[in-house]
Amino acid sequence: MKSLILVRHAKSSWEFGVSDKQRPLEEKGIIAIQKVAQEVVGILPNDLVFWSSTALRASSTSIIFCKTINIDTSKINFIDKLYTFDESQLEFEIKKCDDKINNLILFGHNEAITNFVNKFGNKYIENVPTAGFVYLEFEQSSWKNINKGKTIKTIFPKEI
Repeated sequence: MKSLILVRHAKSSWEFGVSDKQRPLEEKGIIAIQKVAQEVVGILPNDLVFWSSTALRASSTSIIFCKTINIDTSKINFIDKLYTFDESQLEFEIKKCDDKINNLILFGHNEAITNFVNKFGNKYIENVPTAGFVYLEFEQSSWKNINKGKTIKTIFPKEI
């Protein structure tokens, strides 16, 4: 069995005139991801592997998430190919995951995340909001073979 948690980066700012990849988080986004992290601490698997897009807003989200729940931020793997808005590219990267890993949490971007969870989960989600958390489980023992799984939990900031 494989567990996959997808977290959309927290709310970012457009006001600094920087490239898309360098956009920082807004204060509202920082507060939202801290709330989400505190809310999910009891349901996270113990042996989670952390992956994050290298975009500043995603990497900052992953770091804040980990710090909020006292996880060493050196455990985060920053992967440039996760800076994608395409669910096919996201799927390709996830399916390359080492099968020794059973529980993966990934910090990334929309539309890739919303489209991925709708393709692979059993619950339709119109839009995974910023700082949104979606927990999926798959019966397969190999990442390359994952297909329709079960949506175990969704946590969105407005619900907290």
